[in-house]
Amino acid sequence: MIMSLGPYASFIVASYAAAALVIVILIGWVMLDYRSQTQRLRELEERGITRRSGRSATERR
Repeated sequence: MIMSLGPYASFIVASYAAAALVIVILIGWVMLDYRSQTQRLRELEERGITRRSGRSATERR
């Protein structure tokens, strides 16, 4: 099934590509921040500072 996008095809495809790129960048950013925050929590726990929730940084829900 090939769709005809008309004279604006390049704009439409570029818009979808840009949106996909932004989403991929945001997902990567969140993953890196999660790792960073988990590492910070581990370091704090090693120094004896605990979380109020009582869970460790390496525990999964």
